[in-house]
Amino acid sequence: MDESLAPVEKSSEDVLSMVDVLKEEVELEEEANAVLGDSDDQNCTYPLGYVSRQALYACATCAPESPAGVCLACSLECHEGHELFELYSKRNFRCDCGNSKFPGTKCKLYSEKDATNSENAYNQNFKGLYCTCHRPYPDPEDEIEDEMIQCVICEDWYHGRHLGLDSLPSSESYTEVVCADCMKKHDFLWAYSVQSLDTQCLVTEDTSAEANVEETSPNKQENKADNSCHQGTSESTQNDIYCLLKDIQKRDVTFKDCGTFWQDGWRKKLCKCADCLVMYKEKGLEFLTDESDTVHNYEQRGRDKAVSSSQYDKGLQALSSMNRVQQVEVLHGFNDLKSELTDYLKKFAENGKVVREEDIREFFSGMEARKRQRAAGPIPYMCK
Repeated sequence: MDESLAPVEKSSEDVLSMVDVLKEEVELEEEANAVLGDSDDQNCTYPLGYVSRQALYACATCAPESPAGVCLACSLECHEGHELFELYSKRNFRCDCGNSKFPGTKCKLYSEKDATNSENAYNQNFKGLYCTCHRPYPDPEDEIEDEMIQCVICEDWYHGRHLGLDSLPSSESYTEVVCADCMKKHDFLWAYSVQSLDTQCLVTEDTSAEANVEETSPNKQENKADNSCHQGTSESTQNDIYCLLKDIQKRDVTFKDCGTFWQDGWRKKLCKCADCLVMYKEKGLEFLTDESDTVHNYEQRGRDKAVSSSQYDKGLQALSSMNRVQQVEVLHGFNDLKSELTDYLKKFAENGKVVREEDIREFFSGMEARKRQRAAGPIPYMCK
C-alpha cells in the first residue's frame, strides 16, 4: 500500500483516509451532475425550442406575478443574486427569460425571443409552492421530516405522507410515481398497476376473471401482440388489433384515491396499439412511451457528461505528490470547511431562504479572515 494514501488519524475515535475524502467529494459531484442532467450552463436553451427535459428555475425577483421558468445558464447569468425557486427538471419547456413575463428586462444570453411560449406548462411550483398542501419547500412551519417525491405526469412535488398511502415503499423498489390526482384523471393506468405492482391502493378484486385474462395475455397471444399492440400499424383492421389495455381491464377492481409507485420498465408494458397511441396523444401523455423522457435517463446523461472530468482521478494525482504532513493539513482543512459550510447553510434551510452567490462569497471571505486570525494566534495581554 502506498504510504502517501495511508489512513490519517483524525481523532482518537475516527480514522479517515484522504481517499475517503475524495470519494465523498465525487459522490457529491455526481449527485449535482445528476440533478442538472446534460443542461448547458453557458448558453440559453431558447434556440433549441421546447427542450425534452432540462433543469429550470423560477425567479421571484423578476417575475413575481406571472409564472415563468428560466434555463440553467440564464439563472446564472441573468438572475444572479435573485430569489430563485429550483424546479429540478421539467419536460418540453422553452426558456422564458427576457420575454413578456419579465417586464423591463432582456435576456443577456439570447435577446431575440417571442413574447410568450404558448406550449410551456406551468404549475404551482413556479410560485415556490408544492404538494396538495400548497406549501413552500423547505417549509419553516413544517417540523415533520418527510421525503418530497415528483409525479412523473404533472411534475408537481408531493410529501410522501400526502400521497394517500399508509407507508411508502423503499426507494430501491420503484423508479417513478404518479400522484393520486393524475391517477384519477388518467384512470386507465389502474389496469397496469394491477398487473405490475402490489399496490396499497387496491381495495377489492374479482379474481374470477383472472383465468380469462391469463388466457389472452400478451405471452399467450404473441402473434397478435407482435402484429399490432407494440407496433401500432395503421394498416391493421379493428378486428386484427390486440389491445393489452382492454384485456387487463377485464378484471373487476376497485381502488382508493392514492398515488402509485412504478417499478423500472413499467412504461414498456403500456399498450401501443393504434387506439391506445391515439388515446395517449389526446390526453397529452405521449411522453409515457418515450424511454428517454424518464428522470433516470436525464440524470444518467448528467453523470455520463461528467465522467471525463472526474475530480477523484485529479485528487489522487495531487495526493501522490504530498507527504504525510501535507495530507494531514489538507484533511483538517477539508473537515473545517465541511463543518463550517454545513452550519452556515443550515441557517438558510431553517429560514426557507435561497442561497445566493454573494452569500457563498461572504462565507468564504469570512472563512479566510477566521483562518488568518487562528494563524496569528491569541492577542497577547498587554500590561500597562
